[in-house]
Amino acid sequence: MAAKVGNRLRIRGFHAAFCSRAVGRLRFQTDGVLLVFGPMGKVRLRRSIGVAAAGALALALLTIHWPVPGARDQRAIAVASFGENSGRGFILIEPALSARDYKTAKALEANLARYLDVARDNGWLSADSVVVFPEHIGTWLVAANAPALAYRAKTISTASIALILDEPIAFGMAYSTSREKDRAAAALFRARGERMARDYQAVFSALARAYGVTIVAGSIALENPVIAKGEVEPRDGAIYNVSAVFKPDGSLHPSLVHKRYPIPGELAFAAPGAQPTPVFDTPAGRLGVLICADSWHPDIYSELAAKKVDIIAVPAFLQGSGGWSKPWGGYVTPAPDDLDRRDIGRLSEGEAWVKYSLPGRIGASGATAGATAFLRGGLWDLGADGRTLAAAPSGAFVGERIDGGAVTVIWR
Repeated sequence: MAAKVGNRLRIRGFHAAFCSRAVGRLRFQTDGVLLVFGPMGKVRLRRSIGVAAAGALALALLTIHWPVPGARDQRAIAVASFGENSGRGFILIEPALSARDYKTAKALEANLARYLDVARDNGWLSADSVVVFPEHIGTWLVAANAPALAYRAKTISTASIALILDEPIAFGMAYSTSREKDRAAAALFRARGERMARDYQAVFSALARAYGVTIVAGSIALENPVIAKGEVEPRDGAIYNVSAVFKPDGSLHPSLVHKRYPIPGELAFAAPGAQPTPVFDTPAGRLGVLICADSWHPDIYSELAAKKVDIIAVPAFLQGSGGWSKPWGGYVTPAPDDLDRRDIGRLSEGEAWVKYSLPGRIGASGATAGATAFLRGGLWDLGADGRTLAAAPSGAFVGERIDGGAVTVIWR
């Protein structure tokens, strides 16, 4: 998203230089135009190539804030059911999301409510239901209430420019204190973190309360978050990929789940969690939550077994299109001792998910059922793949390839 060049930050044609005075300044420079944001909010425009440069700047600002077209037609939501209807089910919500769904927290909530409406209309929701959303579904709330360019952008890099220009002072201050490999990404999560946390809680608390169900709210990248006085609160420290669980009345369970085994792309801005994986007492039983790659590691299943877990939910995100059917390249996190290295290149990515993640490992936890929900859709140029995965008393389940969003119930 950005690269440091001397004492400047280069962002696709922009340069940001952070002055060291106590009052602080932030300068954004294009070829021929220098904007200096100084004390008392004063802005000075220096011309080096005359009116043409000013016109170019005006055009750039117009581009950043030009209104986003209306929402595209929403495709039908696929439905699937596995096992015999026992009245106690995992409801896996795998939404097909685009950047426009993150314009506001209310827009995201309304879109996700469509999926829960499908589950309710099919008679799948009850007080014993556990609804599982995918990994990083909260992370992209970083783009909420951003300039329109963030939603029109074709790439995450262009969207990041819009976010930086939206709050340059806050970004500059966060960048100066960030030490992660991807300082720009870390700075964005720090600068917009308090709003992200509020929006994340507002969306999933409202959904849990409206539908009267337990919700595993996917995950979100936040700076050192804790739950204090019933609210998700970022604090100074490292960034973590965390998941929150909401009760049917909309309140939070008092513990967050920290991802213990971030993949390399996440390690550029997020730290591995060191906290033991918690277990949540819910109307459906004792619930464990493993965030994506954590479901590939036997040590965490042993922890859950010691805590007498009943069910396991796995929010997941497999970035890139078409990855499910490609040859598996092996673990991208530290490989456990039970890895059969002959499987590397021999299994497909999807076959490896079945063997080495939840469906192949749930027995070690003592849980009677578990399920994995993947993020779908077209968020900028990230791509997404994956199939619904589940293990239940009736056996293992691997969903079909679906281009749009899906709602699946796994009966226990």
